[in-house]
Amino acid sequence: QVRPPSLSLAAVTYSLSPVTELFAPIRTVRLTRNREKDSKMIEKQLQQGDLVICPEGTTCREPYLLRFSPLFAEKTDHIVPVAIDFHVSMLYGTTAGGYKSLDPVFLLMNPTSHCSLTILEKLPRSYTGKGGKSKFEVANHVQALIGKALNFECTSLTRKDKYMILAGKRHGSIGVVGEFNIADDLVSLAYCKMDRGRVMGLAEGFRLLLSVIKEL
Repeated sequence: QVRPPSLSLAAVTYSLSPVTELFAPIRTVRLTRNREKDSKMIEKQLQQGDLVICPEGTTCREPYLLRFSPLFAEKTDHIVPVAIDFHVSMLYGTTAGGYKSLDPVFLLMNPTSHCSLTILEKLPRSYTGKGGKSKFEVANHVQALIGKALNFECTSLTRKDKYMILAGKRHGSIGVVGEFNIADDLVSLAYCKMDRGRVMGLAEGFRLLLSVIKEL
């Protein structure tokens, strides 16, 4: 029996707002970051159909790939790597410490955006667990394939390393991650895409808009 695409395909997510999941064209299932629970959840989803997993566990705004979690390699030998490269012209569509529910808003505010998706060949049996490879070898091999397709550099940095670096650059310490107000977060999101003058002007306009909304 052939299942409709919306039912046979799902994507695992983490740290996404309900608003973003509402806009998702396919079914989403949340990770818990509890390895045992997530492992059982992935097994259950694979019994129902195909599953999309981001082994990085996050996004990277530079041409690098973070270390891939090997969890996906434990659960199946049917692995099809997919390379995705998304570019925006002004504002990033994800935030490290702001209001996650506004991610779709920031994304849609971009005058232009571009996404390229490359579906690579399914891994041969010799590069899977059944072929004698460890889960780490499989994960590293998939990372290398996607890195080559995107012309990105592969790293051994983890998701935790990424946020420690972001926290250190922004505040000089890790203890205050997440203490951003909405306008300051807009500056952070836009800083790498626009000159500072335009960013500050946009942020001031956004602060003014928020003050008006609060008085209504």
